[in-house]
Amino acid sequence: MLLIDLARTSAAVAADSARLAKIRHLAELLARVGPEEAEIAIAYLSGELPQRQIGVGWRSLQDLPEPRLAATATLTQIDAFLERIKAQSGPGSQAARRGLVADLFGAATRQEQTFLSRLLTGELRQGALDGVMIEAIAKAADVPSAEVRRALMLRGWLPAVGAAALAGGVTALRDFHLEVGRPVAPMLAQSAPTVTAALEKIGGPAAIEWKLDGIRVQAHRSGDEVRVFTRTLDDITEQVPELVEAVRGLTATDIVLDGEVIALRDDASPLPFQVTASRVATKVGPREVPLSVFFFDALRVDGADLLDLPDADRHAALTAAVPPSLITPRLVTADAEEGEEFFAEAVRKGHEGVVVKAPGTVYAAGRRGAGWIKVKPRHTLDLVVLAAEWGHGRREGKLSNLHLGAYDPETGGFVMLGKTFKGLTDDLLAWQTERFLELADGPTTDWTVPLKPEQVVEIAFDGVQRSTRYEGGMALRFARVLRYRPDKRAEDADTVSAVRALLPPA
Repeated sequence: MLLIDLARTSAAVAADSARLAKIRHLAELLARVGPEEAEIAIAYLSGELPQRQIGVGWRSLQDLPEPRLAATATLTQIDAFLERIKAQSGPGSQAARRGLVADLFGAATRQEQTFLSRLLTGELRQGALDGVMIEAIAKAADVPSAEVRRALMLRGWLPAVGAAALAGGVTALRDFHLEVGRPVAPMLAQSAPTVTAALEKIGGPAAIEWKLDGIRVQAHRSGDEVRVFTRTLDDITEQVPELVEAVRGLTATDIVLDGEVIALRDDASPLPFQVTASRVATKVGPREVPLSVFFFDALRVDGADLLDLPDADRHAALTAAVPPSLITPRLVTADAEEGEEFFAEAVRKGHEGVVVKAPGTVYAAGRRGAGWIKVKPRHTLDLVVLAAEWGHGRREGKLSNLHLGAYDPETGGFVMLGKTFKGLTDDLLAWQTERFLELADGPTTDWTVPLKPEQVVEIAFDGVQRSTRYEGGMALRFARVLRYRPDKRAEDADTVSAVRALLPPA
């Protein structure tokens, strides 16, 4: 398949705001792609590279050669070029990389150059994120989308799953199994204002677990080999030796666990989240702050996959394989008063709150399952910073006022919910100014700097109100910054529908 076919489809997807139309454009192209190029096509149209990173940024694309008039570049040729670019290393590698980039773009038409530039710089925001692409793959392969989602949960890389679906249908999708050493997307939780409301929603006895103020981790062990991954599926094994040691100390040698690492004080209360995040990000040098690990779910024990078992059975397997000192505190009850007291105890200990879990819930990897409901002592949302404004007075020279957006999975975009400059310390102001200048995207005004929608921030607020000022028709009341979330992607931010659910009745 020619690259120009993808470039034209990408333009059509970007131009059409309707979700079903985006799916149709993508499915029409995927139905035509050959089996050897399917993974490349799906990756490119999802805004990703099979190589992940190749060492080419926007500065490398400032002086491109004249475009070709005729489109002849195939997907396999482009992929081979990118492999060669990534392989450059050592003395002279920068010059060699620049030469290869020039050759790559010299073989492309103007529309192909535009597509490649946006792909290589992470700017291919056309609304073809996982949800839309999953439906397009299902349509092109004539398979249920639920089968694609399940395979993606197990494989973790949509292009590989899509290529399998297009080549072998449902049979190929069911060949995917949980593999030790290959992370799966973590299950996420919905929100409720109180434990009582969460129990009412579940409608019976539920497990209530402390929601620790740490970093989500997934630990895999096969024999003596242990690998640890974040919620974004990044490998952090070398950064968390305490967790590796704890997992190696278990009797089970074929196991996958879900949990949190956290930095604790001597009295077992949590250190600030930033301390944990900084420690987990430390790749070299001294690690003066120790980490503790607590597990709350088991996805595999002694070679048996547990994803399709109910929560109660998975937790029984967890407690059989892991000592109590490494398990998150948990209470099973239908008594709202008892549940609220358990929640209050978690908060008194300095943690975020609790997660209320229906006992029959299977592990819905990568999704906000209805059977998991988080409860915090205040309204909080994980939002994306869309822009920032230059401050004045003591904040002159600093990017201060944040434009906050919720994720809209229907469009792959973000809906603005308001602004805030509250809760920012001098250290946060200095950090975010440097960070936001790296994310600057598009023309600025005297006051406002538009940003690539990548930085997630946790916002506390007093409520949601209707507002005609913003496109989404609502705004946050008394929003204030709690902390930044480097462990979350923009797609992990709270959705527009989740925010709308907090609106009071009209």
